[in-house]
Amino acid sequence: MKHNVTVIIPCLNEEDYIEAVIHSVLNQEFTLGEFELIIVDGNSTDKTVEIVEGLITKDDRLRIINNPKRIAPAAMNLGIAAAKYELVLRLDAHAIAKEGFIQKSVELLISDDQVMCAGGQIDNVYENKVSEDIGAAMSSKFGVGDATFRVGGEKTYVDTLAFGVFRKKVFDEVGVYDESLDRNEDDDLSYRITKAGYKILFSPEVRSQYYVRASYPKLWNQYFQYGYWKVRVGKKHKAVTSIRQLIPFLFVTGLLLGAILAIVLPYFWMLYTAGIALYIAVSLWAANTASKDKSRVFQVALVFYILHLSYGWGYLKGVVDFLILQKGPSKKSKELTR
Repeated sequence: MKHNVTVIIPCLNEEDYIEAVIHSVLNQEFTLGEFELIIVDGNSTDKTVEIVEGLITKDDRLRIINNPKRIAPAAMNLGIAAAKYELVLRLDAHAIAKEGFIQKSVELLISDDQVMCAGGQIDNVYENKVSEDIGAAMSSKFGVGDATFRVGGEKTYVDTLAFGVFRKKVFDEVGVYDESLDRNEDDDLSYRITKAGYKILFSPEVRSQYYVRASYPKLWNQYFQYGYWKVRVGKKHKAVTSIRQLIPFLFVTGLLLGAILAIVLPYFWMLYTAGIALYIAVSLWAANTASKDKSRVFQVALVFYILHLSYGWGYLKGVVDFLILQKGPSKKSKELTR
């Protein structure tokens, strides 16, 4: 039996990266069937479309379609609707498919009829020292918790993946990507898949690479948005979709409440200061463990603070906007972080 695959890559102004990811896909050896690659472009204003159209003339497995809404969930839905094959695999323009990526992803998916999504681990690609520090922190459990696709681990069932291959029929049952979510659309879809009784399977043998953000402000905005939109997903499902999302929120809330109590309650400031000192000490230990370059321990620790504070602050802002004030998403929460 053949297992044919449509690879879908949403993109917007990716002239520096798009050719590399396309070649990484088209050069894959795949023995289980056929595959095609669809680039879904969100009205790029750079040379992205020109580059893709030039590559289309050299390989008829490559197509490009337009995404007027510009956001990733709309891009994925357009790609799914246009897909010729029964399996669809998501990849991002800032990623690289490593050798065997499609083959191993599909083998993992078809190993169990209850698995509707399968994928693997992301290996970081660095563009400068800052991105190396960010990558080190994001590969640490202290930095991102038990996000297996980032920190690695044994073959296991997980709650979500970054670049997964799906059985197309699952979208008929649980629905496609939610286009009201500018961020965290993967988490939302994964939650619907597992809630329907299906499984998401991770294996470290499936590998891709990802270009890590190379600035602290962009990282702050990225994780602020993750935290903010996580509340929107939780409100939609009337549930906390993963426990690890609450830890940065509780951390930031604790910092704010602790600061107030330290002012109004005698001697509480000593307990508050001790708690902060303990957090800093643990973060430095974790940074020393995560960092290959021991001269960059303080920089990696700084990334931990950015990850935790930005996600927690975004989550708190989401609680206020979505749950307390019953507002819609803020304009800033929709801005691109690249």
